[in-house]
Amino acid sequence: MSAPQRFDAIIIGAGQAGPSLAGRLTAAGQSVAVVERKDFGGTCVNTGCMPTKTLVASAYAAHLARRAEDYGVVLEGPVGVDMKRVWARQQAVVKNARGGVETWLRGMTGCTVFQGHARFECADTLRVGDDLLAAPKIFLNVGGRANVPEMPGVDDVPYLTNVGMMQVDALPEHLVIVGGSYIGLEFAQMFRRFGSQVTVVEMGPRLIGREDPEISDAIREILEAEGITVRLNAECIRFSPHDDGVCVHVTCKVGEPQVTGSHVLLAVGRRPNTDDLNLAAAGVQTDKRGYVVVDEQLRTNVPGIWAMGDCNGKGAFTHTAYNDFEIVAANLLDDDPRKVSDRIACYGLFIDPPLGRVGMTEAEARATGRPLLVGKRPMTRVGRAVEKGETKGFMKVVVDAETKQILGAAILGLNGDEAIHGMIDLMYAKAPYTVISRAVHIHPTVSELIPTMLQELKPA
Repeated sequence: MSAPQRFDAIIIGAGQAGPSLAGRLTAAGQSVAVVERKDFGGTCVNTGCMPTKTLVASAYAAHLARRAEDYGVVLEGPVGVDMKRVWARQQAVVKNARGGVETWLRGMTGCTVFQGHARFECADTLRVGDDLLAAPKIFLNVGGRANVPEMPGVDDVPYLTNVGMMQVDALPEHLVIVGGSYIGLEFAQMFRRFGSQVTVVEMGPRLIGREDPEISDAIREILEAEGITVRLNAECIRFSPHDDGVCVHVTCKVGEPQVTGSHVLLAVGRRPNTDDLNLAAAGVQTDKRGYVVVDEQLRTNVPGIWAMGDCNGKGAFTHTAYNDFEIVAANLLDDDPRKVSDRIACYGLFIDPPLGRVGMTEAEARATGRPLLVGKRPMTRVGRAVEKGETKGFMKVVVDAETKQILGAAILGLNGDEAIHGMIDLMYAKAPYTVISRAVHIHPTVSELIPTMLQELKPA
């Protein structure tokens, strides 16, 4: 066996955390090998955030154009959507971002890029095709992929995941989406706005079950108002071929026992890309779902091996993956003992209007047994939303009545994904809610009504 090429560090995967870590390590004078199997940029750039939000923007433009008369704007003729141009726009955004990441890495002094599938030979050595690479520090940044559960008949029919949806450049006649959570709902609304008939099939009793029921109910109302059919309590989903596409069999308390669609999207969760790295050769421990087990500094059970991003089960978002890089870099290079538990859970649902969420739901806060204060304000009482004619949704906050600190908040409404950050920052500061309730915000904005809502808190 030939001697391996030696580096100070090897990073497997060029997703959100890997390239940034390569930049920090090489700037510190270390030699780094980055291994990427396929597309630079990871899920976010190629099949996640960037392409989907580009499609969401096109869908919003179509939706707004159809509402032109509401704003006194006259358009001649019906609004049409050219899916090939929509698709080309999305692909251009992705190609530019992907190329930027690759160019950055290939031009980085001290960084060597290998393209191929990395597998462990032992704890400090990897094989990538014909190349052997060795380093005392190895960082896993391999991400995740769509989960395809073993539902009856799924192997007998054509189906799409988020990856395949990025290649759809013709309008599906009827898109059936299995899974009523974040990914599925974004696709549901965008394709309904493009002109498809859309049905969402969810096994649970409500959409996005991790949210408070009032959030789930409001989101369902928003989607149904746009003509999306929602089938809940789908207790026994199975698939069979049909002359018109795919038949999805459901057992629901209300509605027909089956739905026939031209296309089926499976949006039923994610799984880590850890099953083909030969982790056993390195002795790296995974949990029963395949996620790499890590500590607070993202170290695995094997000294010299770390795991960042979606593959470690500590977060399923681009922003948590980037924070993983920050935690690793801080500990290795800055003598700064940052850890995973420092961060507060926050995320968004990018339907229109969007949901911005941070911290606990009201149900989770109640489960702690602490006394609570709760504030809520409908978007119909937010001037900016009224002026823009976008008044669906509401904002809500849950506060610890004793410490006066915010435990959690949700803004489902216009600019909710941006306005939530004021409360995120306050929670990181561990400051009482009165800091915002007494603040003077810019008028007219969505954020200006957050102090008002906090001034009207009531015991839960």
